[in-house]
Amino acid sequence: MERRRGSAEARHDGAPATPRPAASIVLLRRGGKHSQRALEVLLLKRSEAAAFMPGVWVFAGGSVDSADGDGPDAYRACARRELREEAGIELPEDEELVPFTRWITPEPVKRRFDAWFFLALAPAHTPPTVDGSEITEARWFEPAAALAAGQAGEMGLAFPTRTQLSWLAEHPTSDAALAAYRGNSPEPLMPVLQGEGEDARFVVPGIAESEPLRQLRDGPLRGTGTSGAA
Repeated sequence: MERRRGSAEARHDGAPATPRPAASIVLLRRGGKHSQRALEVLLLKRSEAAAFMPGVWVFAGGSVDSADGDGPDAYRACARRELREEAGIELPEDEELVPFTRWITPEPVKRRFDAWFFLALAPAHTPPTVDGSEITEARWFEPAAALAAGQAGEMGLAFPTRTQLSWLAEHPTSDAALAAYRGNSPEPLMPVLQGEGEDARFVVPGIAESEPLRQLRDGPLRGTGTSGAA
């Protein structure tokens, strides 16, 4: 099922826009009291009225602003702030943020982001709380269950979100996922155009899935997979 796209996702045929710095937290929890329970991840549903990715399920995140500071620490500060603002969850100051992935919106998209994604473990007994305006729902999913729901057309998922969920699905527990990416220095991933005519597609080298060019003709390409930055 093709999702509806917002005005900020329109195709841009001029000089590419400069990507805005952005950050997101891919918040994990254990699916029960025991440390070996299955990994679950928090997804938030954006408002249907949003200009960017309306109605899509995303990780908490958004653009870096001046209050977040400068340099690499600003991305972490932004990710923490967005989680607090969008899901009502405050991470302890000493909670580890593990670099997971980095996505840059394709050049033909009107609004572009250079978005860092960090893995973090949710504090115990902190259910998400949404404002009902920018974010309308929040749910915990096992990654494979979210992917199945997206495939069935039951929830909208962006290409980068699906990709990250598929990587998380390879790990049996939250601890295993954090250990796998600890010390990671992610290279930026940006979909690029390959092919011509009806065969033209946006692809990311090394990732099998792709997005057809027609999605920018009939409607814009999916964004980076964060709530404010994609």
